[in-house]
Amino acid sequence: QVQLVESGGGSVDAGGSLRLSCAASDYIYSSNCIGWFRQAPGKEREGVARLGSGITYYADFVKGRFTLSRKYVAKPVYLQMNSLTPEDTGIYYCAWRNSGRCTLDPRDYNVWGQGTQVTVSS
Repeated sequence: QVQLVESGGGSVDAGGSLRLSCAASDYIYSSNCIGWFRQAPGKEREGVARLGSGITYYADFVKGRFTLSRKYVAKPVYLQMNSLTPEDTGIYYCAWRNSGRCTLDPRDYNVWGQGTQVTVSS
């Protein structure tokens, strides 16, 4: 099955930007769901954005600040993060599911990357 590798995390000051990448070992087709999730220390993993059937959807707390993009099926999926705040700190994961309804619920995804750390300082 597909394998995912995230990159692009790092440390930035509040108000800064980062672009995360999610590289897949196989094509990600429009019928698949690909999502970005994050987990802060002591908190549950939460959905940030997801793409499926050409439709992108964002969690309310990132709307207007984060953009999920992908140009081609063989290319990485990106998460552009702008206007970062300390509350955005956490490990960011990309995840994949073969088909079905695309959601922001981590339980609906069965393939996960190893994660990349994002730290935002005030």
